[in-house]
Amino acid sequence: MELSIQKTEALIRLSTIVMLVLTACLIGLDSQTKVIFYVQKKASFKDLRALVGLLYITSLAAAYNLLQLCCSSFSASYKGSSLQSYAYVAWLRYILDQAVVYAVFAGNLAAMEHSFLVLTGEENFQWLKWCNKYTRFCTQIGGSLLCGFVASLLMFSIASISAFNLFRLYSPTKFMHLKL
Repeated sequence: MELSIQKTEALIRLSTIVMLVLTACLIGLDSQTKVIFYVQKKASFKDLRALVGLLYITSLAAAYNLLQLCCSSFSASYKGSSLQSYAYVAWLRYILDQAVVYAVFAGNLAAMEHSFLVLTGEENFQWLKWCNKYTRFCTQIGGSLLCGFVASLLMFSIASISAFNLFRLYSPTKFMHLKL
């Protein structure tokens, strides 16, 4: 059973890496230039700070998942040495997986909120609508946000697997012999 959990986790981590890299590429390569009143104007992800932050967050999360994917074989061989030392590794993986999933989800939400303001505009702050002029730019950002939320869901399942791997170390059957 443990081998199938490890294979499932590896497959989900690989899918997460693909989605995070796709999100980062869609954001980082997105720009559109239009001529408005004989002036060339360019819309880029650098104009929206939330997208810049999301680019960094997704890049770091992809690197973290790649590192965890590479280290999974090491942790499988390390588990046999002692249950106490493996518990520390399991706690560290659980905490890091939780932190990464929350960071990616929060970054996606912030970018979605900022993008929604670009989509609708805000007259009180004199922010203009961009999406009626830069449609391809807005469509590509929407696609990147969709990929980011799919990656968040995949990372939530990874965090659930790491929680399962951690908390099964503390099952009552393992401590039953201590009460006798």
